[in-house]
Amino acid sequence: MQVFGSKELLEDVINRDLCIGCGACVGRCPYFKSYKGKTAMLFECDLSEGRCFAHCPKVEVDLDSLSTTFFQKAYDGNPLGSYMEILGAKAGDKIAKAEFQNGGSVSALIALALETGLIDAAVLTDREGIIPTPRLVTNAQEVFECASSKYMAAPTLSALNNGIEQGFERMGVVATPCQATAVAKIRTNPVKRANFIDPVNLVIGLFCTWALDTRQMLSFLSDQPDMADDIRSADIRSMDIPPPPEEVMVIETGTKKTKIPLKEIRPMICESCQFCPDMTAEWSDISVGAFEGKPGWNTLVIRTKKGKNLVEEAVEKGYLQVEKIPEESIKHLAGAALNKKRNSFIKNVEKGLVNTGEKEGRSAIRLSDDVLKKITAQKENAV
Repeated sequence: MQVFGSKELLEDVINRDLCIGCGACVGRCPYFKSYKGKTAMLFECDLSEGRCFAHCPKVEVDLDSLSTTFFQKAYDGNPLGSYMEILGAKAGDKIAKAEFQNGGSVSALIALALETGLIDAAVLTDREGIIPTPRLVTNAQEVFECASSKYMAAPTLSALNNGIEQGFERMGVVATPCQATAVAKIRTNPVKRANFIDPVNLVIGLFCTWALDTRQMLSFLSDQPDMADDIRSADIRSMDIPPPPEEVMVIETGTKKTKIPLKEIRPMICESCQFCPDMTAEWSDISVGAFEGKPGWNTLVIRTKKGKNLVEEAVEKGYLQVEKIPEESIKHLAGAALNKKRNSFIKNVEKGLVNTGEKEGRSAIRLSDDVLKKITAQKENAV
């Protein structure tokens, strides 16, 4: 990929409202800062090539290049990405007493990876009240403190940049699809630094369809008469979206549970999410999401040998329980993932953001024309 600088990043991403606030440009560059889900460039920078542009998941993402690097094959548009096996899973007896919002599989895997030395630190997303915050942790107890869903855009990768500055060289990252894309770009050394060391040794991806704009969500909840005091006191215990047919978001505070219809939540979805083709965090070692129809369990998509070895060790040592997952559940998951991929590619094409030539400008995404046509020609699935 051709690398540009902050001027082009501002033009291509931030000014187009494509920035998802992942934090990849925050922490190693003094010019970018994140605040309540928004990323801003504070000062002008005259570098013609910068890591801010090179690492961004919303510009010049070459899907063939990433697939060849991490899976040794061209990008084929599989709705679920490349994978070896799909299982149902939940936290095992070794850590079952810890508090988890769902199955606890992510916390179990990261805790084991830290305790066995597979990773020397973990990049996670914590919360201050309702606001997602990046956090770099080095022990299992800190992992469990971050075990909750956020549903809002978070500058998580600024903690990865912080870890690099501290000298960690084998970090684990728990990432949403956009964040996992940025991590994949970082690991390919796009700025061709001679002394580059891949700082990441494990990526656990999270299923994600969309994220909410943090500022809009804060404003919305502050206007709710029965929640305003809890928002001001940051007394938010958890956020959850139960499986259909409920169609609500449940927010638990210290005193009550409040159900908010999703039709009131959806207008706050980040514009950038419409352009993201990835629902299952394809650039990861293991992807984790809810196991629909089986509360308290997760779906695990195992993508790499490293991921498979970690899951097997977790089962052997009691950190994880696993079971086979019905083919119908896999089919349903693939249908939902295909819808997101198809609709996002159509949206990107309409905006002129796919496979642009030198005269047209820079692309958000690059992939083969054949794969693009195959995906966009699919009919939308009823899921």
